[in-house]
Amino acid sequence: MARLTPITSKDQVAAKGHATVDAIVKSRGALQGPFTMFLHCPELAGRLAHLGAFVRFEGALDMRVRVLAAMTVARELDAVYVWGAQTGGARRQGVPDATIAAIREKHSRGIPPEDAQIVAFTRELVRRHRVDDATVKALRARFGNEGFIELTGAIGYYSMLAMTVNACELEAAPGAEVLQV
Repeated sequence: MARLTPITSKDQVAAKGHATVDAIVKSRGALQGPFTMFLHCPELAGRLAHLGAFVRFEGALDMRVRVLAAMTVARELDAVYVWGAQTGGARRQGVPDATIAAIREKHSRGIPPEDAQIVAFTRELVRRHRVDDATVKALRARFGNEGFIELTGAIGYYSMLAMTVNACELEAAPGAEVLQV
């Protein structure tokens, strides 16, 4: 059970936050997930929605790379809601069940090398808060400086979502894969 009452309609927000609610609904189709918590602070919710639109849909990174980073963050931070929101997208991007299982079980056996690079980078950044020079060099060679920063920013964005859903104890959405923590 979430620690805060989920905000699922505009009438739960002060009038000054109504435009933010409208923008979130317009871009995402509904008030759901972390935004039902973020809307307790509409200004933050609006800014995060804008950032999330870039990270999720507008950036240059391949969607498979984004979803691998998001799933890895979710697993590393035990974010049940984020994990459940990402596994369906991963399957739609052709991520094999063996890769999803490896991320869930915190190992790398059987992950294709290009995917393993994203998972390893995300794990290293989340676990150690830093990455080694060889990892950075390899990612810059693959994605360029802009792509490297975009990937790093995506990891940060999903970390913020994970921290919020964990602090608020937001459970997986109905029908989503449930991460056992």
